[in-house]
Amino acid sequence: MSLEAEIKAGSLERGKVRYFPVVPGRIEFALELRKLLLASPPKVVAVELPGFLAKAYTRALARLPELSVILYHDEALIEKDGDERAVYVPIEPCDPFIEALRTAEDICAHVIFLEPDTAERPHLPDTYPDTYATRRVGLDRYIEAYRVYPQMRTDEVTAHASAMAWKLQGADPDASVVAVVALNMLDPLLDAMETPQPPPARGKKFEPELLHPHPDCLAEITIEFPYLLERYEFFRLGMGSLPYDDKVLDRPRVQFDLMSEAAAKYTLSTGEKLAHWQRRMIARYTRNLAQISGDLVAGVYDLAVAARSVVDDNFGWEVWQMANRYLAQPEVSDLDTVRLSASEIWINTKKLRIRRRLPRPKQRLKPTGLKPRKREKFPGEWAKQTTGEAICSYPPEDVVIEEYGRFVKQKAKAILSEERVRIEPFTTSILDGIDIRETIRNWHRHKIFVRQADRLAGEVGSVVIIFDEDREDRYTYLTTWLGEHQNESDMAFYSTHPFDNIVGPGIGRAEYGGLLMTLPPRRLYDVWSDPDYDFAEAKPERLLMAGLDYSVERFVVYVAAKPPRSIFRSIAAHLNRKILYVPIGQLSPTKIKKLRVVHVLDSYARRAEAKEYIW
Repeated sequence: MSLEAEIKAGSLERGKVRYFPVVPGRIEFALELRKLLLASPPKVVAVELPGFLAKAYTRALARLPELSVILYHDEALIEKDGDERAVYVPIEPCDPFIEALRTAEDICAHVIFLEPDTAERPHLPDTYPDTYATRRVGLDRYIEAYRVYPQMRTDEVTAHASAMAWKLQGADPDASVVAVVALNMLDPLLDAMETPQPPPARGKKFEPELLHPHPDCLAEITIEFPYLLERYEFFRLGMGSLPYDDKVLDRPRVQFDLMSEAAAKYTLSTGEKLAHWQRRMIARYTRNLAQISGDLVAGVYDLAVAARSVVDDNFGWEVWQMANRYLAQPEVSDLDTVRLSASEIWINTKKLRIRRRLPRPKQRLKPTGLKPRKREKFPGEWAKQTTGEAICSYPPEDVVIEEYGRFVKQKAKAILSEERVRIEPFTTSILDGIDIRETIRNWHRHKIFVRQADRLAGEVGSVVIIFDEDREDRYTYLTTWLGEHQNESDMAFYSTHPFDNIVGPGIGRAEYGGLLMTLPPRRLYDVWSDPDYDFAEAKPERLLMAGLDYSVERFVVYVAAKPPRSIFRSIAAHLNRKILYVPIGQLSPTKIKKLRVVHVLDSYARRAEAKEYIW
């Protein structure tokens, strides 16, 4: 195919020159570029980097896998702003330009720095589609889709492309060349290469410095998070020996591994485990955050936000620290070590405040006037005093669980009522009031929207709360006990065995797996031995069937990580009942953590002294 035909076809191969457009800093392009250079080694590799930084790049490449930052002072910025202004250039292994320099050294190719020495690169918007799309549609279709809507062409862009074209036109005409340029400069450079270009003006001399970034600040200053950089470095070592599988660099898979390792650290430091519903909610939350940003996959900032919001600040901290992990970066180096912030490198940065909660020794100190907590005189003393002839609850915990049951009933009714709200444009009546949110959302239509709330007919009877579905059969203690007065519900629950963890004479501590509460009291038969519920396949289903059976009101609240099977909707309809499902993720994790602790006493007499052992 002739050169003219290649140009008309939109090909990126023009004679001896093959153009490889990239999105700066993105691993997908760095990986594909290395594959290309290793498969078809060219004689010359041209990169869109300034020539006055060539020596600094050489020193930084020699330090890899240790990361470096190039610092230089732009005199134009000093004259304009009146005070000293520094420019920081992080050197990342996943940057396609850095990968081009490293691979060119491996294949012994000559390197040309295309950018002029003026350091006045035009400011172009870096609004690229999410580069993860190349995993699904391929690199060629990604580039083709971007070129359909080209960036705005200015005089600065044309001059910059002309300077790069002059350098590229000076390359060996008989040598094969791979030109690595930013995607937003591809078309201006192609246009400039069609005609001979004059040499650019000589730039000023710069004195760049090489700095060593502290490992604690890497996640703030790099485009790809350090956890991914580290994985890429290990993967890169094996690319010379085929075959290799680049699925280990797939972003969702890398993020899943990151979250799993962070969860293990979180369990080790706090003793708490992530529930299945929390993992699902984090995945859904990060997906929504990515959609808001116009991306396919969430970034590390979104991961930390979701971890903090769904679980707590401690888990958010562990996720951020795991994302910041880069084992090859020491704290001390022969270069000057600096701690840089994101605002010193990038514009339009976002801040995330994480309040890590750790046990503090000073809070453990007690005044001398307080009596110490009672302890066993010898191991097994309290176990010998436990008869196990009867069981009863601890009244202060009964009050707390009953109050929470009422709160769950109100929340379920509020959710259902909100679902039954009808919003429409204002015509003749404001109905139940103006819907401010919908009115503002449609402000451009110059219309007022009103809302009409359909009242919920009926009350809530039974409440079923499932903290853990018990897939591993961890909760082996199955109990049903009756309310002691008219304001106390009958309860059936499954938990860990309380007397495996004795905290006082005849006092055991357990952890709820799930529970059922129903009013009025004194009606509940033993749920766990009732043959009417043998249809249930799991403990949560048995509690739900009992809740439907014993509820005197039309609605039954079911709080769990996932909704019940569809057959239970049919069962509820036959009993003239309706299940109100509330995702457990909508409730406070801190409150749920406190509610899951239950104490079981072996007699009513223990209640008088239980407060001395329960904390």
